[in-house]
Amino acid sequence: MAIPSENDPSSPQNRREQTFPQLSEDMASRLVRYGVEETVPAGTILFRRGDRQSDCFFVIEGRIDIYDFDQNGEPVVFVEHGPNQFTGEVNQFSERQIMVSARTGVDSRLVRLDTRSFRRLITGEPDIGEVIMRAFILRRVGLLQTGQGGITLLGSSHAADTVRLRSFLIRNAYPHRLLDTDVDDEARHMIEGFGLTPSECPVVILPDRRVLHCPTTTALADELGITIVLDSAHVHDVAVIGAGPAGLAAAVYAASEGLDTLVLEALAPGGQAGTSSKIENYLGFPTGISGQALAGRAQVQAMKFGAHMAMARTVTGMDCTRHPYRLLLDDGTTASARAVVVATGARYRKLDHLDYERFEGQGIQYAATAMEAALCAGQEVVVVGGGNSAGQAAVFLARTVAHVHIIVRGDGLAATMSDYLVQRIEQSPRITLHPRCQIDYLEGDTYLREVGWKCADGQSVRIKVGSLFVMIGAEPNTAWLHDCLDLDRKGFVLTGRDGDGYATPSPYATTLRGVFAVGDVRSGSIKRVASSVGEGSVVVQAIHRFLNPSPV
Repeated sequence: MAIPSENDPSSPQNRREQTFPQLSEDMASRLVRYGVEETVPAGTILFRRGDRQSDCFFVIEGRIDIYDFDQNGEPVVFVEHGPNQFTGEVNQFSERQIMVSARTGVDSRLVRLDTRSFRRLITGEPDIGEVIMRAFILRRVGLLQTGQGGITLLGSSHAADTVRLRSFLIRNAYPHRLLDTDVDDEARHMIEGFGLTPSECPVVILPDRRVLHCPTTTALADELGITIVLDSAHVHDVAVIGAGPAGLAAAVYAASEGLDTLVLEALAPGGQAGTSSKIENYLGFPTGISGQALAGRAQVQAMKFGAHMAMARTVTGMDCTRHPYRLLLDDGTTASARAVVVATGARYRKLDHLDYERFEGQGIQYAATAMEAALCAGQEVVVVGGGNSAGQAAVFLARTVAHVHIIVRGDGLAATMSDYLVQRIEQSPRITLHPRCQIDYLEGDTYLREVGWKCADGQSVRIKVGSLFVMIGAEPNTAWLHDCLDLDRKGFVLTGRDGDGYATPSPYATTLRGVFAVGDVRSGSIKRVASSVGEGSVVVQAIHRFLNPSPV
C-alpha cells in the first residue's frame, strides 16, 4: 500500500471527508438494520490493541474515541467518531491484531456489527460498502504516514537486518518509524535509555516498551499479529500458496465466488512484482502503479470477499498421499485444503562472485523502491540485468541518484525489454548502458563501496557506488513440492498434462488432481504481471469443476 506525500491530493490529510465520512440519513437507516443497537456508558472500552476481529461500531448518538498510548503509558486520543460515523480500518476485513483502541467518549447510542453482520452489510449495500472500503484504506494510509499505532525500528538504515525488517514492515503496510543510529541523535538517546549498545541493533521497540533484539521476520509477524492463527482441523476449499499477482488474483476470484479460501505467503503480498517501483504497462493504469500499491489493493479486495490471508507463513512441504491435501508450515503447524493453487513464483538469482554474500543487504539489492532509492540518493548505482524489472528500476532510480549504469551480457536491451523502457533509457542523460559486460569486482567495508566490470572489448571499469541492483531473473520456488508434481528440467511446474501424458481439462492443472499452478512458477508461463493475474483468475473455473464435478 503506497504512501502519498502530505501535499498529495490522495493523502488522507487532504481527504478527511472520505477518510472519516458521515453517512447520509438514508445510508444510516439501511446500515442499522444489519446490527444491534446498544446504549453504552461513557468510558466503555469497545476494543483494545491486540484484539483480533473486533466488531464494527456505528454512532447514532454520542462519540467514540480512537486512542493509542504515549511513551508514559497514557492514552492519547487521535480520532473522534461522531453521529453517523463508523469505526475500523483495513484490519476489519482480516483476522490480524488491531493496532489501536476505542472507547466511548460520552454516553452513547451505538450499533454493533459483528463480523458476519459487517460482511453482510458490505455485500448487501454496495454503495455503503464503497464508502467504508475507501475510508478503511485511507485510514490505514494515515496510520502509515503518522506511525500511529505502530512500532519503532532502531538501527543503521544501511545494515542488512535493518533493511530486512523495514522492508517487511513496509510491504505488509505496518506503521512504524525508523530511528537511524548512524545519524539520528534521538536514536542514540533511545539506545542509552533502554540500556542497549549499538552492536545489539537493530531492535524493535513495541508500544509496551518491550524490546525485540533483531527478530526474524516470522517472529516479528507473530508478535505484531500480522499473521493469522490457523486451525489445523479445518479443511478449506482451496489453499493458494503465494501472494504474488497470480495468487492474489486466484484468491480474489475464489473468495468472491463463495469458496473458503486460504492464502499462505512467506513474506508479504506482491511477490517479485511487489518490489517494482512502477508498472506502466498494466491495463487500466495509464500513469502507472507501483507493485506494492497494486498488491495492497488486491490483498484488501481478497479479504473483503472473505479470503483468509496468512502472511509470514512459509509452506515447507505438502502431504500429497492423502486428500484433502495437508500443507506443512515452517512453524510446525499444518493447513488442509481440498484443492491447492501453487503460485509461489520465483526467487532472485544471484551473481557468481566470491564476496557476493558479504554484501547482500549491505549494498546489494534486489528491489528498487523508495526505501532503496533513499539509501543511495545522490550516488552512482549499478543495475545488472536486461529485463523489464531492471529497466523499471533504472528509470526510477535515475530521478534521485547521480547516475545509473546498466550492465548486460548481451548486445543490448531490445530483445529482452519492453520498447517504452528501452526508449526512456536511451533518452535519459543519467543512464548509461554497458553491453557485453560482466561484474568482476566488489569491494567495501561494512557496506559495498565499489563495483567493477569487465567488457568483451577488454575494457575494465571500477566506480564508487551507493548500491548494486541485481535483476538477472529468478529460479522457481518449488523445492517444497518434493516429489508431488512433475517439474521441467529447470524446476518449473509442468501443467496441461496428467501423469500419463494426456491433456487435462485445464491448462493450469498439474500431474496431481486438484492441484493447479499459475504465474511465474508454471512452466511456459509468460513472466508478466497481467498474464499472471489472468491465470490466477481463470484457474478458479477449473477449481470449481474439480470440487463439484458434473454427473456423467
